[in-house]
Amino acid sequence: MDTMEQRRNAIVGFINEKGNITFAQLEKRFPDVSQMTLRTDLKSLDEAKKIVRIHGGAKSVELVLGTDDYIGRRSVRNVEEKETIAEKAVSLIKPNTTVYLDSGSTTTALAKIWPDQPNFIFTSSMTCVMELSKLQRPTVFVLGGELNKYSMSACGVWAIDAVKAVNFDMAVLGVTNYSSDTGFSCEVLMESYLKRAVLQQSAENIILMDSSKMDKKSTFHICQIEEVNTVVSDQNVSEQFRGQCEKAGVYLL
Repeated sequence: MDTMEQRRNAIVGFINEKGNITFAQLEKRFPDVSQMTLRTDLKSLDEAKKIVRIHGGAKSVELVLGTDDYIGRRSVRNVEEKETIAEKAVSLIKPNTTVYLDSGSTTTALAKIWPDQPNFIFTSSMTCVMELSKLQRPTVFVLGGELNKYSMSACGVWAIDAVKAVNFDMAVLGVTNYSSDTGFSCEVLMESYLKRAVLQQSAENIILMDSSKMDKKSTFHICQIEEVNTVVSDQNVSEQFRGQCEKAGVYLL
């Protein structure tokens, strides 16, 4: 490994450790590297999707696990946990019901094992559509809108207006993060609007979330824990979160 590659790997590690950094922090961390070289490094790492450049600094891709991050990259993170969550969630899917299936790597894992049974399934996710298209009995409705190439999902006013005309028996949503004070959140404004619109139209609201997303905040609010019925997660859930679910009357699976 040459010096440039070692340095760039170290920069990625530093940004991942801090979450967000300013350029001044980067200069302090690498005092022997010129400003021009550091700026070139950030540009190259951003183009390689290893970091996210922001004004005056950079952000870890781990902070943008929502739709600002490539779906293919997210699908290989916490694979075992996501498969466990999907296997739990599939037991909640009843035949002859109308379901909203959100975009995301965990919901895509659920789509992969969706039972071949009668359902009306509404989704904005192209990856979920690809998996559900293999089945014979469900009827799949694809929401329209602007394509987010990172999450491979459609979003915008058209999608939001469409869900307002549907009465869902169940909504299965993904989130970017959860914090006890701010609730569930994501990193894309229009997706937060879409998720909130779905929640209002659904009789039962289910969140799929692995434990790595807990005790973290994203920019845009989706809902508080009291607004959902069920959270499906993995075995690494903290006792604190279990207590929050119990207090809110939320079923933790």
